[in-house]
Amino acid sequence: MILDRYLARRFLRTFLRTLLVFFGIFALIDLVEEVRRFSDDADGLWPLIGLTLLNVPAGLYGILPLVTIIAAIAMFLGLARSSELAVTRGSGRSALRALLGPSVVAALLGVVAVAAFNPIVAATSREYESRVGRLEGQESALALSDDGLWLRQSGSSGPTVIRAERSNLDGTSLGGVTFLGFDRDGRPVQRVEAQAAHLASGGWTLTDATVWPLDAANPEAGAQRHASLELPSSLTADQIRDSFGTPSSIPIWELPRFIARLEEAGFAAQRHRVFLQMELALPAFLVAMVLVAAGFTMHHQRGRRTGTLVLAAILAGFAVYFLRNLSQVLGEAGQIPPALSAWAPPLVAIGLSMGLLLHLEEG
Repeated sequence: MILDRYLARRFLRTFLRTLLVFFGIFALIDLVEEVRRFSDDADGLWPLIGLTLLNVPAGLYGILPLVTIIAAIAMFLGLARSSELAVTRGSGRSALRALLGPSVVAALLGVVAVAAFNPIVAATSREYESRVGRLEGQESALALSDDGLWLRQSGSSGPTVIRAERSNLDGTSLGGVTFLGFDRDGRPVQRVEAQAAHLASGGWTLTDATVWPLDAANPEAGAQRHASLELPSSLTADQIRDSFGTPSSIPIWELPRFIARLEEAGFAAQRHRVFLQMELALPAFLVAMVLVAAGFTMHHQRGRRTGTLVLAAILAGFAVYFLRNLSQVLGEAGQIPPALSAWAPPLVAIGLSMGLLLHLEEG
């Protein structure tokens, strides 16, 4: 038990130091990129530093498997150089026992990342996209709620808020739709209700529409009905899809409810279902990274072969990561079930790594 706690603490310290190094690298690279993009639009350097701090957590979250395998390689190499693993085996304990502490820590780090870091990343990503949108002058947005689909589009005369009861898969055909137009001072000037709306190039085509001039003395008396009506819009189907943001911009605790709303509104939620399963499988994937690193570096030899084994461990980690991404793509395309696409890569990696470790242990 004492040995397990010692190795667990050592792996945790190595992981945190590695994460801190990557934080510094990501922050520096992202700050340079933000300065390049927004130096003419931002008011000084502090807003750009704020953008960097909002964007870096998402990058770190995406490379947690890489941080894990590098930390595991560094720890196992240190144990081998100091002959601590040799002493462990000489005392009658299996070297595989040394994997218990780091594996448990990796699993707990995955749980903490999913339960706590994921909502933080979601919040910072949304705020980052919001600030970037304001700097670029693109404020179109989409949201889902219990009472339908909401869109916001910008226009030359002012913004327009769109609410729809249902939609097709890409958000270009809406049903039970309401358009509420505002002037530049934020005052409502027009309300349009239509049975259906279809987004074409340059605007919305409304069917069976009624228009109320809200800036008139009696909007009801001035209401007009149209069998077909054209409303200008700068929105495109790609912008509507992008308005959802990536699934990572939604906290995992809200993701199941968001998926239900997405399907009720008529959108496909396969991508979000796969992402949910990927997040739930993250602790197992981090454990797989520890075992992959151990398979190549726990029994390394001194000399030139050390670098080869380290390179092999990193390449094996990238291979598992590539398999995970490929499985995710297949899951999002509907070729395999979401649970299989998320859980198969880490479980296969764990099984193969344990087989290699057992073979080396017996040898």
